[in-house]
Amino acid sequence: MKLELHEPFKTLWAGKDPFVEVERLQGKVYRELEGRRTLRTEVDGRGYFVKIHRGIGWGEIIKNLTTAKLPVLGAGQEMRALQRLHQIAVPSMTAVAYGERGIDPAHQHSFIITEELAPTTDLEVFTQNWRQQPPPPRLKWALIDEVATMAGNMHRAGVNHRDCYICHFLVHTERPVTADDFRLSLIDLHRAQVRDHTPTRWRNKDLAGLYFSVLDIGLTQRDKLRFLKAYFTAAEGKWSLRAILRDEAKLLQWLERRAAKLYDRKQRYGGRL
Repeated sequence: MKLELHEPFKTLWAGKDPFVEVERLQGKVYRELEGRRTLRTEVDGRGYFVKIHRGIGWGEIIKNLTTAKLPVLGAGQEMRALQRLHQIAVPSMTAVAYGERGIDPAHQHSFIITEELAPTTDLEVFTQNWRQQPPPPRLKWALIDEVATMAGNMHRAGVNHRDCYICHFLVHTERPVTADDFRLSLIDLHRAQVRDHTPTRWRNKDLAGLYFSVLDIGLTQRDKLRFLKAYFTAAEGKWSLRAILRDEAKLLQWLERRAAKLYDRKQRYGGRL
């Protein structure tokens, strides 16, 4: 068994079984699946997000593997990703409680509780009117640079997100968002993988997801080149845009095809991937 409790849950659950207590938490439920539950709860007026994993069974694991999908087996994936991101100073969520019980991966009971990041809005919402109402150029460029740098540092540290869309980058809104004063945080890491080095295949999937998620916000070719320069500088120390375009030509062609395929699927299925 693994267990890590910080306040307020360290005191709240003192002398109790955390795996029982976490199931008793009440609040707004965001997702309810057979093997996973996500909700927002409050303790002493502060918000927390709770993800409970109860195991998905061997049948579902085998089904995922036979369709080339990697199943989410528990809260440990998100906890390990958060720990690595904190090590490299990529802003993300802060875990205040984590537990894992059982050695059978198909029936393991685990949970993670993170502090709510508020007030915030996600980048998808923040940019939804950019095509009709372009933002100040300096703000747009600053956000592009920051997203690219965060993604590059994440991949360099051996973390790939697997749901890498702009909706999972939160903009903090406790004060006006300007080019010289803003904060982003990366969230929703329950599918993330952590290794010593990020495989090129998984890095490319993250980049394709990011590219797909900005196709409708009116970015120019110059904006896309700006992202590439910032990303590859952060991820691989490449400073020359000319060298990036030369060395990564195959990747850039693949990204165009992959993003177009995702976009077509989104249109055909009414916004669902």
